[in-house]
Amino acid sequence: MVFSSRVQARGVQLLLGRMMARVHKDLRFTDVPKRTEALRVETGAGPVTCTVYRPPATTGSHAPVYVNFHGGGFVVGRPEQDDHICRYIAATAGCVVINVDYAVAPQRQFPLPVTQAYDVTAWVAENGAANGWDGSRLAVGGHSAGANLTAAVCRLARDRGAFSPRLQIIDSAPLDQLADPATKRSLIAKPLLTPNLMRIFTAAYVPDPADRAHPLVSPGLADDLAGLPPALVITAENDRLRDEGDAYAKALEAAGVPVAHRVFEGVDHYFTHTGPVPAAKQAIDLMATTLRTALSD
Repeated sequence: MVFSSRVQARGVQLLLGRMMARVHKDLRFTDVPKRTEALRVETGAGPVTCTVYRPPATTGSHAPVYVNFHGGGFVVGRPEQDDHICRYIAATAGCVVINVDYAVAPQRQFPLPVTQAYDVTAWVAENGAANGWDGSRLAVGGHSAGANLTAAVCRLARDRGAFSPRLQIIDSAPLDQLADPATKRSLIAKPLLTPNLMRIFTAAYVPDPADRAHPLVSPGLADDLAGLPPALVITAENDRLRDEGDAYAKALEAAGVPVAHRVFEGVDHYFTHTGPVPAAKQAIDLMATTLRTALSD
């Protein structure tokens, strides 16, 4: 029996949802205090719930702000999977972190999640004074599918001119959704991402193949990258998505965008959540320290 892509995606949600909410026990940063609150933002594609992480109490001006988009193949809606990253960044980079619970496929398909991601970020930029952060010192980033949304938000921000992120963090992103996943190679025999799983994700999020080359879907295929925000691009050596991430970093640099690019050796997709712990901690700390520098006065 052949199941529709929608049914397959719902199956993935049920099977992987709870699993993706877990992280390696040694990456939970339980020694880092967590100060959070819920926030609801109205967007052009419906209301979006966010979790706000506050840095340790400081005096003086409002802290800068970082908007985070979780991964999950555009299908798994589990923002809590990034709790460890959000709390570490808030404490170490000294910024407010907004963790966005954007809508996922197959219930909500492209371009709705992009609209939500952009509108939330624009709202955060515009409403800092009333909420205790400095919206003029803003960065955006994400992991896997969330990194794809990050790239889309930064393109729209550049084109619309409403706000200017000081940094974009692109971590293990799917940046070419037109290519057959079977052509995306790994250095190991059984990488986390299989071609079949990747096809399910893409078909659920972008059911019309004609949309898969769109620059908001496949930022790695775009040839107009000049003027995008400075970027930190993280790739994993054994990840099927490594090549397109490496290529995107090179393309950004060729377009005149300041880029810091780090390939983490011996690790696969999602290593910032499942380990190995030493590499994961290095990557998360790299995010935090790069943000601290980018968002400083």
